[in-house]
Amino acid sequence: MSVVDLARLQFAGTSIYHFLFVPLTIGLALLTAILQTCWYRTDKPEYLRLTRFFGVLLVINIAVGVVTGLVQEFQFGMNWSGYSRFVGDVFGAPLAMEGLAAFFLESTFLGLWVFGRERLSRRVHLATIWAVAAGGVLSAAFIMAANSWMQNPVGYTIDPATGRAQLTSIGAVLTNPVFLRSLLHVLLASLVTASIVMLAVAAWHLRRRSHVAEFGRAARVALVVLVPVLALNLLVGSELGVTEGTYQPMKIAAAEAQWQTCQPCSFSLFQIGGGNNDQTPSKIIQVPHLLSLLATNSWNGQVVGLNELQAQYEQQYGPGDYVPNVFIQYWAMRVMAYLGSLMLVVGLWGLWRRRRLAESPWFLRVAIWCLPLPFVVNTAGWILTENGRQPWIVQGLQKTADANSPSVTAAAILTSLLIFLLLYGALAVVDWILMARYARRELPAEQPADEHEAPAPAPTY
Repeated sequence: MSVVDLARLQFAGTSIYHFLFVPLTIGLALLTAILQTCWYRTDKPEYLRLTRFFGVLLVINIAVGVVTGLVQEFQFGMNWSGYSRFVGDVFGAPLAMEGLAAFFLESTFLGLWVFGRERLSRRVHLATIWAVAAGGVLSAAFIMAANSWMQNPVGYTIDPATGRAQLTSIGAVLTNPVFLRSLLHVLLASLVTASIVMLAVAAWHLRRRSHVAEFGRAARVALVVLVPVLALNLLVGSELGVTEGTYQPMKIAAAEAQWQTCQPCSFSLFQIGGGNNDQTPSKIIQVPHLLSLLATNSWNGQVVGLNELQAQYEQQYGPGDYVPNVFIQYWAMRVMAYLGSLMLVVGLWGLWRRRRLAESPWFLRVAIWCLPLPFVVNTAGWILTENGRQPWIVQGLQKTADANSPSVTAAAILTSLLIFLLLYGALAVVDWILMARYARRELPAEQPADEHEAPAPAPTY
């Protein structure tokens, strides 16, 4: 493998691993804030106990997630110095905002929330968890603004003296159409992830008849959030596809393995074969007009094929291969869409049985086994987004092959990659043990009635 291939593999591995924690952190902070708000408004002790219970899982997830996230920004300077030199003046702005504003906001108020239970009033303590949730949303916003600029560069100019990109309008970056839809997609996916995790944990306890009333309530809260949010996210994902079809038509054509221009275009549920060396795969169960709807919002919309786009890009950017890995694109899109639809079906089933969840053994079993699905979906969506931009690291401006650090050797990257694999593997084991251990614990003891007006004592983390 070349130096660029190894650098891509390392960044892909660390990014995917880190992204396992990000949606759960954002979503679980929001759900924990909802639970604490319910306690604040109703004074029902079960909401306080659930807040403390899922708050422990939130803190564990943040602790491990922060460690894995620190590695990401260092790689820009170590392995991708060509990229950093070219777009550092643009890319650095939202990253600095994320570190100085969002991350410090989230970490500061998380400390106040954890250690301020005995010292802050109910209202102020409630505000701290909402501030934690807001910090997570802001962090996602700045990171997605930076990533969306790579998908659709706006608000910049190229300095003729240095040949580097320079930021001219942060407003344009923050109103980038790709950014607005991508951010909403990520935030909704985060709520879906946290809802599935909360539902799976509650289902595990309900199967064992542990705190049936409390975990039944937690399961219903998760379902009430899951179903509308997931349905909305499927629509937002479709709209994001239309947006990307406008600015990155190669990505959308590759997601359907559409080599020839079509109008109208069918969507294949499955295919046999396919890939960059196979332009005639056997497409199974084609849905007429569906690809036109997904890609253009038009019943008879045109989708430009990969071959025609390749010819256009060669004319515009010069000789080269501008087609991403079609096999990865095709199946990443379907994994995301099919598993997302499956989770929606499970959510609707749960809403139908919401008053009898403890007496629904089959649903509880399925809900527990749904636990890994949102993480698979999130990973597939991230792969779809990043692989579909190749061979560009910044769409239309810089190729990935020109962005690596020329002084870094393949041996150095391979050595660090193996070290990362060992460290991240150990972190995965630690995180799973901690999350599983605390998710199986009994709920904290109920507070006496005369203590409801005082802040709850801090749990042991």
